[in-house]
Amino acid sequence: QVQLVESGGGLVQPGGSLRLSCAASGFALDYYAIGWFRQAPGKEREGVSCISASDGNTYYADFVGGRFTISRDNANNMVSLQMNSLKPEDTAVYYCAAEFSPTWCSLSSEDFGSWGQGTQVTVSS
Repeated sequence: QVQLVESGGGLVQPGGSLRLSCAASGFALDYYAIGWFRQAPGKEREGVSCISASDGNTYYADFVGGRFTISRDNANNMVSLQMNSLKPEDTAVYYCAAEFSPTWCSLSSEDFGSWGQGTQVTVSS
């Protein structure tokens, strides 16, 4: 059974950092593109970042502005999202998602079939 579990969310002050993790079970991440998405109250889910399977290319939404870094550890079947310089507008539930594809990546939620349950990130003073 394919399962993704996010962790690492919490409450942080503006300018602070959090590291989100996405642990996969039931399948090997090696051939899967992994995306991070977020959804704030009253807003649509939006893509944050994606890392491809074969070459590890990374993609970020414009609003990230160099503050986040996505990385993958295939040996431990995990993907992480390091978030620095957090802003109140980054407050949302963050989800990781997986889709089988050796070379492709996407920031569109419609392109991913497997999802985690989400982890809450709150940026507030």
